[in-house]
Amino acid sequence: MTTHPQAAPQRSITFERTYPSSLDDVWELWTTKDGIESWWGPEGFTVTVHEMDLRPGGLLRYAMTATAPEQVAGMKQAGLPLSSEVQVTYTDVTPQRRLAYTHRVDFIHGVTPYDVSTVIELQPSGQGVRMSVTSGAMHNEEWSKRASMGMESQLGRLAKRLQR
Repeated sequence: MTTHPQAAPQRSITFERTYPSSLDDVWELWTTKDGIESWWGPEGFTVTVHEMDLRPGGLLRYAMTATAPEQVAGMKQAGLPLSSEVQVTYTDVTPQRRLAYTHRVDFIHGVTPYDVSTVIELQPSGQGVRMSVTSGAMHNEEWSKRASMGMESQLGRLAKRLQR
């Protein structure tokens, strides 16, 4: 059976954070190979960037690999590979203000591939940098919840990275 995501309700999930950091530092972590590799992905995963073309229409291609025992076990239990190749296409790159991309969801067995859009907006604040990340929902509630948990974990890694 193949699920067609077009039937899913269109909604988005927004995550807001304020980091006691400079705009330059936050932007660099979102827009450089070294930056992405230092924090991207949920806890227990590592990322290796293969290509990064930071412009509208440009690609970010990377491998995300489960490395922590709990994540390795969870991926095996779910019947998912330990490593997956991921591709995002940048749709907006406004230096130190806005970064937007679409992420190709093509890794879920039995679900027709589809795109999820994400928009990151940054603005200086009295406490450092205020960041808003808005991502489209996945094809169903279970996967939307998984994606939200992953983003929460990922943004926690970003906070730890900025504290270094």
